[in-house]
This record gives sequence, structure tokens and C-alpha cells, in this order.
Amino acid sequence: MTSRGDVYAFGDFTLDAAERQLARDGRVVPVTPKAHDLLLALVRRAGRLVTKQELLDLVWPDASVEEGIVAVHVSGLRAVLGDRAPDRRYIETVSRSGYRFIAPVAMTRTAAPVPGGRPGAEPPAHPDVHELVGVGRAHLLTASRPEIPKAVAAFRAALALDANYAPAHAGLALAACAQGELRLVPHAEAYEEARSAALRALAMDPSSADAQVALGAVLFLHDWNWAGAARSLERALQLNPAHVDGWLLYGRLLEARGDVAAGLAAKQRALEQAPSSSLVHLQIALSFWNQRRYDDMIVWANRALTLDPGHLLAREHIAGAYWKMGDFDRHMDEGLKHARSFGVPEETLAAIAATYRAGGRQAVLRMTIESTAKAPRGAAAAHLALLYGETGQMDEAFGQLNDAIDHRDPCLVHLAVAPQWDVLRHDARFDACLARMGLPRLTTTATTAPL
Repeated sequence: MTSRGDVYAFGDFTLDAAERQLARDGRVVPVTPKAHDLLLALVRRAGRLVTKQELLDLVWPDASVEEGIVAVHVSGLRAVLGDRAPDRRYIETVSRSGYRFIAPVAMTRTAAPVPGGRPGAEPPAHPDVHELVGVGRAHLLTASRPEIPKAVAAFRAALALDANYAPAHAGLALAACAQGELRLVPHAEAYEEARSAALRALAMDPSSADAQVALGAVLFLHDWNWAGAARSLERALQLNPAHVDGWLLYGRLLEARGDVAAGLAAKQRALEQAPSSSLVHLQIALSFWNQRRYDDMIVWANRALTLDPGHLLAREHIAGAYWKMGDFDRHMDEGLKHARSFGVPEETLAAIAATYRAGGRQAVLRMTIESTAKAPRGAAAAHLALLYGETGQMDEAFGQLNDAIDHRDPCLVHLAVAPQWDVLRHDARFDACLARMGLPRLTTTATTAPL
């Protein structure tokens, strides 16, 4: 956004367009570049409604951003201007439409217009901030349950020192997404924190690929806004073609929408960037799961275990492959190893093994339903839907599946393609569930198309 050489006065403030400077009683008030552009757009149109779309077009003409970023900047500007509710003096919200600058404005013009705008994020104001962000990223890249809370703590510590450092907000957004997907905190809470942090990062630095990836994760895994997620992830990969998380999420999104071949290809781009990442190997294993290529899935999940013997999810997916192959003995063996790695008590594991020996898989299913049904409503609904489906209790299965949809469980994003849902796929009610989520109805051949 270019600036003419204009100076605007309102209340105790002056806004110098040429110098890109806001001052109060002659003292400079620091604002981010995009906050300055937004304020300038409102001040130049003082007295009239400026829609959110107008502001997006004026302030972010070459970027694909969500309209929530406008509200983030307006909130920040109100804090700077001391514009408190309910007696707004400067920026009025017009419900569901946009904003209006309501203070009287006087304008003078300087002789020399200057193009403005220092792009990108400002450097950290505290010397420890950069180090803390690096520590947070290191914990985050492990994709390990014990390490993710450490990543969150590091990013929050960085923001406590410098709340205006965009990379720290972007890192926190990614870490919050990881917390939600690993169910370390309730997913709705995690993704809302991720959304807020991502929007703040983008408000400070529209070129932040991390923030675009985090926003894409929220739109994909929580909002089920498939088109919006694609825009954010594609923008992230334009900004940083080597972004491993961006390629992995983009691959998962493509698979969720039915293009399993393109999804695998995207994940292979991540493999080029991080060939030693257990997370990347596991995500490729899940691509073969969605293609029902279970032997290939086992190979890639075992590669993930070779890279990280303590990877909790890899063994779970190996067990799932044996389940779909009908090898219930090996499924039980891998399932018990997985449960042991989660710290399930040995007496509980012994009871499960004894139940399997006595009554086979159906007995274990009944036992699991009985224990899982005690969870709070919605917390285990997706799991219960699968258990009820496998035991033939279809009314109960679809009741639980709809409950999981109501709670926006992120594990449902691959409902259209994932083979665990084949047990319900023949029922007409399944198509209604897909429609609720905005997902396509796919035939089995569509989900198993050769590469």
C-alpha cells in the first residue's frame, strides 16, 4: 500500500503517511506495518463504512488471507489508540459488515510523497527471543507427544518477552495445532488458540509460511473449510517451497478430498526435504492406508519405527494394517505393544489378552465398548462408531458418528477415503454424514486408484 505525503490529525494523534509514523502528542507510537496501512485506509475514508473486503483489498492486495485478520488488527489499533468499549472514539464496528472511522480528521499535505512499507517481520526486541523460538521449533519438529508441550512453553516464553515477534506467534500456532491433533488438550481449545496465534503472526508478517500452514491446519482439521485450507497451504508453499509441514498437510488435505495419488505425491515432496523424519515416513504410510495397500503401509510404518523406536503412532498403524488384512492375532500382538508403550498397566493388558484368547476379536470389541462408553459425551464418539459398526450395531454406530461430527473431531477429515470407515460405507446414512462435512462420496475404486 503506497502512501501520499499526507499528515492526518485526530484526537491527540497524528498519522504521517509519508513517514509511515503514528504519533501521540509528538511522541512516536509503534505500530506494525500492516496496522499502519489499515489505520491509514480507515482514516482516509473517515465517516463512511469500509467493508472487510475493501480493507482486505486495500491492505493485502497481493495476499490470500482470511478476513479474521482484519479484526485482529482493529483490536490492536484500538489498544494503541485507547479506544475502549462501550464509548468508542475512533473505530466503530458495523456488525457483519466492516468498520467506520468516527473521529473528526484534519489533513495537511507535505511536499514530498514517499513510498512506504518495510516488509516482513520486525526483529525481536529481546535477545533471548530468537533462542526461545529456536528451542520451540526443535521440540516441535520431533512430532513427539512429550515434546509438544515443551514447544508450546518455549513459544509462550518468547512472546512474554516480545509480544510483537511474528515468528513466535507462528510457532505457537503450529504447536497448538499439534496439541489438538495429539489430543494433549481438547481439540476445540487447541485450534482456537492456533487460529488466534496464526492470525496475529500474519497481521505482523504476511510472508510467514509457518503462520499460513497453521491457519491451513485450523481450516482443515477443525473448520472443515476445505477450499480455505487449500488456499492457505498453497500460499505457504509459494512462500516456502521447502516447508515440510506444509507439504504433509497439503497431502493430507488432497487425500481427504479424494485425490489419494496427489496426496502421496505431496508427501513425497516433504520426504525430499526431510528424509530422516519419522513423521514424514508415517504420513506416507497413511497414504498407503488410504489406498488400501496394507503391505506398503507396514513397510513405511516400520521405517518410521526404525528412525524413532519410541514413535507411539507407528505401531498403532501397523496394528491397523493387520486388522484390515484379517490377521487378528498379529493385530492383537501389535495392539498390546502399542498400549504398553502408552503406559497401560500390565494387569489391564493381561485382561485384554485373556479376553481375546477366550472369545476372539468380538469379545474384545464388546469389552472395549463397555469401557469406552464411560468417556464424556463426544470424547470417544468416533472410536465408538467404529466399534459399534464392527459389531453390527448400526443405529448406535451412526448415533456416535453424528455425535463426533457435532464435536468436529479432527480424526474424521478422512471419512471419505479411510478404510476403517468401510464397515459403515454401505449404509445410506454414511452419505448423509459425508454431506454434513462437505466431503465427496467416493467409490472404493476411486480411493484405490493406481499411482
